[in-house]
Amino acid sequence: MQDRPIADPELLAYAEMHSSPQPDYLAQLATHTREFSLGSGQLVGPVVGRLLAMLVHLTGARRVLEIGTYTGYSALCVAEALPEGGRVVTCEVDPDHARMAQEHIAGTPYKDQIEIRLGRALKTVAGLEGPFDFAYIDAERTGYQAYLDAVLPKLAPGGFIVANNVLWKGRVLDAERSDSDTRAIAEFNASVAADSRLEAVMLTVGEGLTIIRPRAS
Repeated sequence: MQDRPIADPELLAYAEMHSSPQPDYLAQLATHTREFSLGSGQLVGPVVGRLLAMLVHLTGARRVLEIGTYTGYSALCVAEALPEGGRVVTCEVDPDHARMAQEHIAGTPYKDQIEIRLGRALKTVAGLEGPFDFAYIDAERTGYQAYLDAVLPKLAPGGFIVANNVLWKGRVLDAERSDSDTRAIAEFNASVAADSRLEAVMLTVGEGLTIIRPRAS
C-alpha cells in the first residue's frame, strides 16, 4: 500500500498559516534537522507543535515526560507552555540525536527546564519518580504498547498521554500490514480503543495523534 497524506497539503498549509506561528528558534531547529538528519521525516510539523503547546497551556501541566526526543522540537514546544517551575524529562536512545537536541535546547530560554535522559526509555521511565501531568510518546512504533503500560502508573490524577504517528502515513488501512511498524501501530490503536480503563480520541492532525486519559476509578 502506498503512503497517503492524512490531510490535503493545501489545507495543511492553510491551517499552518492560520495558526499562531512557531518561534524563530523552532523554525531554525527544523531547518537544521532537515539539513543534517537523514531521519528528518520524524520531525513534527508546526501545527502539531502548536497543539502540544496549547494542550500544556490549557491543562496547566507542570511535569512532562517525553519518550523520543529526536532533535528537541517537541520538548521545546512543551517547555514554552510550562508554568514557572515546570520541567520536561525527555528520553532518547540515540546519542547523536541527544547531542543535537542538547545543542538546540541550549540556545533557548528553556534550557534549564528540559532534561535529556540518554538510554532505553523503558529503563529510564522505570527509574523515574512520578507523577507526570502529561506524557508524549513519539518513539519506535513497535514499543508503543510497552511505553503506554510503563507511563500509565506514573501519571498524576487528571494526567493524560498523547501518542503520535497513530495513522502512520495511512498504512494502518493496509489490510496486509506487512511491516512490523504498521502491525505494531494498528495493534496499539486497537488495544487503546478496547481498553475500558482508558478514554481516547484520535485526531487526524499531522500523522495522527491519540489523546488518552485514564477513566476515573
